[in-house]
Amino acid sequence: MAYRWETPTSVWLEDERSGQFELASSDGLGRIDWQAAARGRLADCAHLLGASLPQSCDHAAIYPEGFAFCPTCGRPLARLGAAPERHPDWWGPYADALLPRHVPHGLPVTSLALGDSLEERPPAPEVGRFDTAMPPPPNAHCVFAAGTYGFPEQRLLALAPGRGVLQYWDPLAEVWHVMVPEEGTADLAFGASDYGWLPMTHLQVPARRGDVALVPTARGLYRLGVNPVSETCRTEAVLAAPVVAAPGLMRRQLGVLVRNPGGTLGLCALGADLSPGPQFDCGALPLTGWTRPIGYDGQLFWLHGEGQLVWRPGEAPRRLAWPDTWLPSLDLGGPTLSRDGRMWLIGHDGQSYSFLELGVERPQREAIDGARLGFANLLFRRGHPVVDEPWSGEHVEDQHEDDSLVLPLLRSFNNNRSQPSGLVLRFHKYTGRAEDALANRVIARTTVEWIGRRNVILDEVARLARPLECVPFVYANRLWLHHPDWNRIRGWNLDVPT
Repeated sequence: MAYRWETPTSVWLEDERSGQFELASSDGLGRIDWQAAARGRLADCAHLLGASLPQSCDHAAIYPEGFAFCPTCGRPLARLGAAPERHPDWWGPYADALLPRHVPHGLPVTSLALGDSLEERPPAPEVGRFDTAMPPPPNAHCVFAAGTYGFPEQRLLALAPGRGVLQYWDPLAEVWHVMVPEEGTADLAFGASDYGWLPMTHLQVPARRGDVALVPTARGLYRLGVNPVSETCRTEAVLAAPVVAAPGLMRRQLGVLVRNPGGTLGLCALGADLSPGPQFDCGALPLTGWTRPIGYDGQLFWLHGEGQLVWRPGEAPRRLAWPDTWLPSLDLGGPTLSRDGRMWLIGHDGQSYSFLELGVERPQREAIDGARLGFANLLFRRGHPVVDEPWSGEHVEDQHEDDSLVLPLLRSFNNNRSQPSGLVLRFHKYTGRAEDALANRVIARTTVEWIGRRNVILDEVARLARPLECVPFVYANRLWLHHPDWNRIRGWNLDVPT
């Protein structure tokens, strides 16, 4: 016989003989595989549920939420979840909804003030080291999300879109777990375009425990949920059409590029409450190779090697081909802004580089004398920042940096800073083409740096290849940097010294 204990979110069963507690059900978690959890993840599950753990007795391994004393001996228990953690969520810089409207959304820009802590470290030329590390997930080519998903504590997820595998980090056991799809779960694999998901917290839908995000797949757009106790995941269909580009949100309207039954490109609009909206046929446009959408000036922009697709909610989408022989250099970065608020993209016409105005029928073009790497006003020509217009001359502070090449990874937007700041890679003693450095060429020496009010060298990397595969993310009050070739994910503490 088992005694039944009910808490506001869960139902527990107490074995009358052994006194052990077993979780029978919990809001939003579906089927509970408690025996598997009890074997190795009891502490993590207790933190996730806000349950209680013994401190000085062994009458039970875990107690229901709210238990303050052991019912057998009366000794005090450790009550978890009473003071929820307040770490900021992370969905990738492309999904930061807290950026102001005058900053393009969908670029590697975060609203987190990372520099307040990082700039307290010894400045360059001193070379620092990472503070902590974690093993990479089993499927290393992935995107990261750090959130609570309705639970008392934040947890880290890593989704490998190429294989459709969702992975969960257990911070107490320091091990990755591969989430098992529940019956009927859709294949999460997606490779038609750059990957991007939309957090459920950005939408106007009732919150559900375990909710993660809207995810694009080859068969449709799905609502993804997790059960971290049983290490499973599940999906719910939102749009049943093959998705060909990451979805975007603008003015409470969701835009999704899909493949129409006739093989043409279509744009499906949904409300922020996921209600169906108008659908548009975009004609014979490419069905692969699009960027993540960029939101700016009330419009969503999908960029492609053949042109751009621009959509303002309430209107039909517009296709704008690139002019003449001009082609975008998408690997060099993303769009940036001029001082008058227009958005520009770097490209090449076969003879020289130039910036092209985005979103207009007859775009203005501004010639430049060399490649510039970056996005959202975090721009560099060789090793020097560009601090005025995107096509202005670089700001030279140290002539020795002519022999280096700087690749921005993440901009940290902060209103109280006159110049952009962010995380960059600096390739030393590099004099080749920028495109070669971003491909398979091995860079002998690279430093990971923070550029801001003070420039800080965070770490040094030997023999780096494919630097565009570096993925920065924020989790547990640390800035992390991941590369699929590394055997450790490097992390730097973000605690501001007092």
